[in-house]
Amino acid sequence: MSDTTKLKAAKRSDFGKGAARKIRRACNIPAVMYGHGTDPVHISLPGHDTMMALKQANALLTIVIDGSEQLALAKDVQRDPIKPVIDHVDLVVVRAGEKVTVDIGVHLEGEAAPETVVTLDNNTLQLEVLATNIPESLVVSVEGLTAGTQILAGQVELPEGATLVTDEDALVVNVTQAISEEALEAELAEAEAEAGIEREESDEESAESTGATEGERAGSTDATADEA
Repeated sequence: MSDTTKLKAAKRSDFGKGAARKIRRACNIPAVMYGHGTDPVHISLPGHDTMMALKQANALLTIVIDGSEQLALAKDVQRDPIKPVIDHVDLVVVRAGEKVTVDIGVHLEGEAAPETVVTLDNNTLQLEVLATNIPESLVVSVEGLTAGTQILAGQVELPEGATLVTDEDALVVNVTQAISEEALEAELAEAEAEAGIEREESDEESAESTGATEGERAGSTDATADEA
């Protein structure tokens, strides 16, 4: 069974924005817990402990209310757009032995072949897993992979008992040949020319152009002197 974080909650009977602000001022977080046909239970959670627990994606929580324990997963976490605080949490009730559908992050490890670029096209995969056995991440090795290599969702190794929900043909990792600086400059210049954009000379290009012009003038002066 996955490790769970135990949070002691308190039932609340006051609702609305005013009540929520009051809860947050007391360093707690308003939340609602529902699922399995039960009536929603409105609760407040300890602010610091809840924020620490929810740093891990798909964290399995044990919610303690009046001495009774209930397993739950955070279905929706509303965060303040400016301050590093949680405004509200929706919790869904789960039971041991029950399967749930969750998004699991993909973590790349290793180094691909030289002069290649590794692109992670899908940074999460959706799996059906036991609620008490949710993996923290899916590890995909790119060690030594050459340009042209692709890894599809169906090729990613899954934990025992997990079922892939994401389309098995979905592209997860794409390894391409790195483009040289010269080729990149040429492509950029071509694109700008097609768009009718005139490029401004860099200081280095301007200096080279000025030097070339002065050299031409000096050559012309010497030629005139020889003729005289």
